[in-house]
Amino acid sequence: MNPGDRPKLEIRLATRDDVPVLFDLISALAEYEQSSNQVIGCVADLEKHLFDRCYAEALIAQWEAKTAGFALFFPSYSTFRTQPGLHLENLFVLPQFRRKGIGRALLKSLGEITLERGYEHLEWATLDWNQSAIAFYESMGAQTLSNCCLYRVTGSAFTD
Repeated sequence: MNPGDRPKLEIRLATRDDVPVLFDLISALAEYEQSSNQVIGCVADLEKHLFDRCYAEALIAQWEAKTAGFALFFPSYSTFRTQPGLHLENLFVLPQFRRKGIGRALLKSLGEITLERGYEHLEWATLDWNQSAIAFYESMGAQTLSNCCLYRVTGSAFTD
């Protein structure tokens, strides 16, 4: 590589400076998933949760110095396996940057983080209608856990 050459793709941990663009990527993901009305968070909360409370972390993918995608993840634990792992909450690549290996590179980076931290597994969920994501994950060696359903409780359901 010549001294002035730069790789086209860079995957790195997000910094505080990335939070506004990360929130934009989350909004773009919600639009892609036809769930824009569910985005009720804000940039300030995202920054607080990533960098002050450390509830989650994010990887940023840049293609030729342009932000192309992200992966947001946090620790998890399997009681049956008695092993820690990582949960991938979201992986998203903007449409104009797809088919360049960015999603694969994000997953590979997450796999490296999983192993470096001594975790045993990486797991995530995807929408059942997102056949391109399902095919992509299966091409990476992921297996569907067919005996699971994902549930969520929010708001007053905790106290009712």
